[in-house]
Amino acid sequence: MLATTVTSGVVVLVGAVFLACAVEMVEALTIVLAVGHTRGWRSAFEGTGAALAALAALVAIFGPALTRVPLSSLRLIVGGVLLIFGMQWLRKAILRSSGLKAMHDEDVVYRETVAELRASSSSPQRDRIAFVMAFKGVFLEGLEVVITVLTLGTSAHRLGLAVAVAAVAVVSVGIVGVAVAKQLSSVPENAMKMGVGVLLVSFGTFWTGEGLKVRWPGNDVMLIVFVALYLAVTWGLVGYLRRSRPRTATVAQ
Repeated sequence: MLATTVTSGVVVLVGAVFLACAVEMVEALTIVLAVGHTRGWRSAFEGTGAALAALAALVAIFGPALTRVPLSSLRLIVGGVLLIFGMQWLRKAILRSSGLKAMHDEDVVYRETVAELRASSSSPQRDRIAFVMAFKGVFLEGLEVVITVLTLGTSAHRLGLAVAVAAVAVVSVGIVGVAVAKQLSSVPENAMKMGVGVLLVSFGTFWTGEGLKVRWPGNDVMLIVFVALYLAVTWGLVGYLRRSRPRTATVAQ
């Protein structure tokens, strides 16, 4: 019975939601840890709590509105949004993998956040700078999680599954972060972002087509085809840019 309900679409959905949420959680947790270690945990926790409350309010206000949008229109809109998000993630991941853009280093983020916090002054009892830093980090990264979960889950008619997977990702990264109690530089973030970008673009292509009344051969199986296709194109671009980089550098000089 279970095997009949687990389709390729479900597998891709779970992978996309988990990876996207894990990446955003790593970035938010790095900022919170830097704030807590540098300025005190009270303000860090207060800023985190306020950000989570604000995100919950946004979901409560705007989340139900998505269920009233016609499915074809919703998938067309969501497909376009996912294509934009996915292309942005893929562009950065490709440039980093090819050496044309510096890797996103959580050690650097941690040190920059610590330096910024130490350069500012505030009350030791209630540190407004620390509160704002923690709030901003958690809210902005959490907003991307909310958008990903709502768009993917609602358009796939599996919002409950998307929420559950997101919760598992957030809790998993949180446990690892608390256990190591330091910046999460060992996480292969660029590889995760590349994977998320491929998955988002695949979903975006699939749902944009469905919103335009395209009947994909094999239905959800086409998601696997899109993933394979975009992976091949992505690695092809990485290889091309790596080979052309020295030649480009020579011309620039």
